[in-house]
Amino acid sequence: MRLVIKSGGPQALPEWREHFAEFAPGLQVCGQHEPLDDPSEVGYALVWEPDPGWLASLSGLKLIISSGAGVDHILADPRRPEHVPIARLVMQETADEMSEFVLAAALAITKEFKRYTNDQAICRWDTPEVPRMMRDMRVGVMGLGALGAATATLLARTGFPTAGWSRSVAGLPGVESYAGAQQLPEFLARTDILVCLLPGTEVTRGILCAETFAQLPRGAALINVGRGSHMVEGDVIDALDSGQLSQAVLDVFDTEPLPAGSPLWRHPGVLITPHCAATPTRRERARYVAELIRRCEAGEPLPNLYDPAKGY
Repeated sequence: MRLVIKSGGPQALPEWREHFAEFAPGLQVCGQHEPLDDPSEVGYALVWEPDPGWLASLSGLKLIISSGAGVDHILADPRRPEHVPIARLVMQETADEMSEFVLAAALAITKEFKRYTNDQAICRWDTPEVPRMMRDMRVGVMGLGALGAATATLLARTGFPTAGWSRSVAGLPGVESYAGAQQLPEFLARTDILVCLLPGTEVTRGILCAETFAQLPRGAALINVGRGSHMVEGDVIDALDSGQLSQAVLDVFDTEPLPAGSPLWRHPGVLITPHCAATPTRRERARYVAELIRRCEAGEPLPNLYDPAKGY
């Protein structure tokens, strides 16, 4: 069995090899930058943003594995071998990291840490008259897949009044459920902190826009940890400038790294993080990939496969 990797660059390959030697000792591991005597011998590819046409050159591929939870970076290749299934890396570590990140962001919004950071920069001492509590801030999570469900459950368990919005009704303990386009306005109307954890599809592209923000209570806040494609950046800035949004914690962007000229960098209502909300270690990813390959070789069902009908 041979696995080729394009994730983390050539400098990451020694670490990948070390971890796969632990979890799949018989697996031959090579990097995309290394020459292949016979590309047809490659059965598995672990990738992030593969070069257009490269996957199609691997005629023996059995499985394409995304190095993250999303697959839009693979689907962007118009020449990808469409007959080869794509597996998403949806792991418990990823869910734990994401839920903790969103909890921290929701608490920072509740306690207005961005405001205090801005005040510190100009040496201003301005104590709020009534500090806010978790119980005062209704959180709404868009998308209740593995990451969204874990996040909504932790928020509810911690003390935030929490609701989720998804394609179909979800039965999460302590989480109020809204489903479908018809219930989206009601979901938005009860949401003070909107968390986006939707998959990146054509249906969800641009969903964080002026129309959506207008349905939130005035002064609501946004946490986008889904996809950069979800967000109309100009509409986010306009909503912040008008006061419709009070704060935004943004971890993902259409163009990454975020260009230095983007006004988001300097907006007083925005906290930017560098697409780091949920990045599992290479060791844990190698463990997961090794199990995927074992299952594939044994003819067993594979978890978290990309479904073209759903778009994720």
